[in-house]
Amino acid sequence: MNLYMKRLAIFFAMVVLAACSSKKEEAPVSDVEEAPTVLLEKNIPIAIEHYKNMMETLEGEEFPKTYVDGEFKTSNSGWWCSGFYPGTLLYLFQESGDSTLLTEAERMLKLLEIEQYNKYTHDLGFMMYCSFGNALKIAPKEEYKRILVNSAESLSSRFSEEVGAIKSWDSLPEDYLVIIDNMMNLELLFWATRETGDSTFYDIAVTHANTTLENHFREDNSSYHVVNYDPNGGGIQEKKTAQGLSDSSAWARGQAWGLYGFTVMFRETRDSVYLDQADKIAQFFVNHPNLPKDKIPLWDFDAKADEERDASAAAIAASGLLELDEYHPDRGYAKIAKEMLAVLSGYYTAEVGTNGNFLIMHNVGHKPENSEVDVPLTYADYYFIEGLIRLSNK
Repeated sequence: MNLYMKRLAIFFAMVVLAACSSKKEEAPVSDVEEAPTVLLEKNIPIAIEHYKNMMETLEGEEFPKTYVDGEFKTSNSGWWCSGFYPGTLLYLFQESGDSTLLTEAERMLKLLEIEQYNKYTHDLGFMMYCSFGNALKIAPKEEYKRILVNSAESLSSRFSEEVGAIKSWDSLPEDYLVIIDNMMNLELLFWATRETGDSTFYDIAVTHANTTLENHFREDNSSYHVVNYDPNGGGIQEKKTAQGLSDSSAWARGQAWGLYGFTVMFRETRDSVYLDQADKIAQFFVNHPNLPKDKIPLWDFDAKADEERDASAAAIAASGLLELDEYHPDRGYAKIAKEMLAVLSGYYTAEVGTNGNFLIMHNVGHKPENSEVDVPLTYADYYFIEGLIRLSNK
């Protein structure tokens, strides 16, 4: 802990400046020649301080959600973000060996177990694989395998052979809504096939990805947020947005979900069609004329230049780009991801004791509903830490 405090003191001045910065200003691009491990070493101690403070704030069976107008917001285990807090704690434990973090993570996992039987959400990958999946790798227990298999079975129950996709949101009987975010939940299904030998999970994931590949993308390789299918297999009824600027716009976090999700698809299948798609999405993202120079996107690529940035989209994209770089090392994706993480580290990282004890500032959840706009979000912290770990392993 003394080492953490020394690093914290060195970095403290920069963090204070970051906390005072405006979300609409252009951040200076940090020195990308700095050793990849440095960003991890700077941020892990700060993240641990934040999350240990957060532990003291949580009560009962609450899961952290966000911090709005001075109020710490929480959820129950059924909220789609419930897996990110224990998942982040496990990443921090992995990097520090601090058993306090593991104890808290395991406490939250016990609260989350009930969701293995939840058939009313498509987000079980986020909820269960980012938590129990991490636990199985970092601090394994045999019981986690059964929980994850049950979760995969629950997720699979939302698959329709007629549509060829997993339903995202329950809606009217005549609707079958599928969102680009759902690509992130398929990793759980691939794991389940490896664990059980049952190829059904694998086949569902591939079918869903193929349906998404065929119908979600425009000619410029940007993605629609929502595709509404005829539940009886009659094809597409509409393409639209829920959280983006307009039906025809490119919602930034949606592009990040697609980039990351199709990269995972290539990892799990080695089918080059998925690598090509991930590369196309990445090229759209990093070369977009409306992407600010510091590479932290506006909440929607078609938003006005003075509107909010979405640091969560940057964190997700950076982590995805670092994996994509393994398969496409000729594109410079690792360098771009490092630039993004460096800016997040220096300009979007909150001072300890502020920001509701979340690490990353200036994220956008649901701008059209004026919900979670310019606030911290659990998944921004999760993918930022994951990205730093991936970068340090380069």
